Amino acid sequence: MNTEVKQADWTIHELVPHAGRMSLLSELVQVEAESLRARVRISEQDLFYDAALGGVGAWVGIEYMAQAVAAWAGWQGRQSQQAPKIGLLLGSRKYRCERSLFLPGEALEVCARREFQADNGLGQFACEIWLEGQLIASAALTVFGPPNPEQFLQGEGAQDE
Repeated sequence: MNTEVKQADWTIHELVPHAGRMSLLSELVQVEAESLRARVRISEQDLFYDAALGGVGAWVGIEYMAQAVAAWAGWQGRQSQQAPKIGLLLGSRKYRCERSLFLPGEALEVCARREFQADNGLGQFACEIWLEGQLIASAALTVFGPPNPEQFLQGEGAQDE
């Protein structure tokens, strides 16, 4: 089944629960049943741009990856007419980045591939960041998507399970 994104499909901003400047991904490139590819265009207007350094710190790559996971989950939800839900980044393992900064004008390809997801919403994703055909960052992210995020954040979700 070819699920490559077409122009008429959702924008990245319709797939993630992030709003305003906290929505860091620029566009959706491709989505499939188990993975998603998005683009980040680095600019001086980015929320995490540091003028003193002249770029966005490479540590922000983890958030790019987490938002790619959120976009994949949002796309999954949209398949059954559900709005994007809040999810939680529980942790990352083995984040490696070949650079200390992402520079203005660069277009990063952020990839997230589901490796595991339990019925309770706990999941693990293999994530990568590519620049001009070169792998520049990778990590494994552990995430949690509670069935009812608002109740969970208020401490009510654990009792209902």
